Amino acid sequence: MVFVLVALVVLALLASVHRYVWRRFVGDTTAPGSTLRKVGTVAAFVLPLLSLGAMTSGRIGAPFWLQQVLAWPGFLWLACLMYLTLALLVGEVVRPVLSRVLARRDEATAARATTGTGTSGTAADGTLSAAGSGTRPRTEELVPAGRSSASTSADPAPEAAPAAEPETEAVRDTEKDAPAAPEETGPAVTASGIAHPSRRLFVSRVVGGAAAAAGLATVGYGTANVLRGPSVKRVTVPLAKLPRAAHGFRIAVVSDIHIGPILGRAHTRRIVDTINSTSPDLVAVVGDLVDGSVADLGSAAEPLAGLRARHGSFFVTGNHEYFSGAEQWVNHVRELGLIPLENARVEMGGFDLAGVNDIAGETEGQGPDFVRALGDRDRGRAAVLLAHQPVVIHDAVEHGVDLQLSGHTHGGQLWPGNYLAELANPTVAGLEQYGDTQLFVSRGAGAWGPPVRVGAPADITVVELASRQA
Repeated sequence: MVFVLVALVVLALLASVHRYVWRRFVGDTTAPGSTLRKVGTVAAFVLPLLSLGAMTSGRIGAPFWLQQVLAWPGFLWLACLMYLTLALLVGEVVRPVLSRVLARRDEATAARATTGTGTSGTAADGTLSAAGSGTRPRTEELVPAGRSSASTSADPAPEAAPAAEPETEAVRDTEKDAPAAPEETGPAVTASGIAHPSRRLFVSRVVGGAAAAAGLATVGYGTANVLRGPSVKRVTVPLAKLPRAAHGFRIAVVSDIHIGPILGRAHTRRIVDTINSTSPDLVAVVGDLVDGSVADLGSAAEPLAGLRARHGSFFVTGNHEYFSGAEQWVNHVRELGLIPLENARVEMGGFDLAGVNDIAGETEGQGPDFVRALGDRDRGRAAVLLAHQPVVIHDAVEHGVDLQLSGHTHGGQLWPGNYLAELANPTVAGLEQYGDTQLFVSRGAGAWGPPVRVGAPADITVVELASRQA
């Protein structure tokens, strides 16, 4: 019942957001019945259906080829929807400011035009009133060409002034009886007869265009971040119990690879090549390796067999393994040469390496078991724990772990998602201290859902252990 209610709320929210985006990008900027409006309206229905298909096709067992067809447009649209909406919300602040600036400009233009017309009219009225008053004009203004000023004085031509009077009255009567000019209610029209958009339409198009450019550019940038693969980060972690002989031991930590309908074999190969380029002593794959079954993605994971490390490569499950057949994947990675740590521990040269199942496994009776993994160990030795989700840090502290290596958060993946991730995780990314235990959280090497990362670049981290005795 709770799931149904949550689903209804999410669907209602998505419908509202799509309606808002359609109104701002299509309804406010296109003419009713136009081709652009028809295309925009069709897209407003088709794109969310593609997103819904991308999110559900894997869960309902749709053919893998169909999952791939739906994944790219469906998940990318979710990222576009997010950043287009954020850009439009910023535009809501800009919209009234731009409208006010344009209104003041139009008012100033109208005022200048009115001032010019009024000045011209005043001059004309002054001339006419002078003639109508019977005041004799200056004689030099009425002298025909070629006549002398003397003859003008002798013959002042008194009929000149009365002749203007009937014309003036006629002009006045004509001005009085002439119908008023119709008030302009539509778009402004230039002398060439081309109508300009109204101010409101102009503002809608400017704000909408800027929002579209900003939102789509952000998604393009974030997609490029994912497709070019993770970068390498390095961090040094001092451990009080680490012997001098293990000083400088390097662990390549990779999490959240998310092999799936979008990120396939080439993605896996890039990650393996990047890890091998660091020449690590040990590789730790800390969960969320896949988004799909072994039958669909087994071949895409095969490059993992090429991982090279002096002390081997280890794997623990993440929550997505339990959506994809965890037992089958554990067996498959074992065939590829990785060592699964299912609530288990191995002794390395200078420390204990332990791993626990993800808490999502509790639904299958395969959740984390810290007692089994750490209960009977020598606490005089340093302990490094592989656990997919950072939230188990308090169990790690209780069992005397010196360093926990985790992933799961993606560093938020899509800004401002990092703020939401902070609400659900003690640490979103990086190294932090909890009691006597240090927690390192990787941002991950892949992406879930939209193949987009903004503000949280993908990474593979080489954690170098340092002995305080060195």
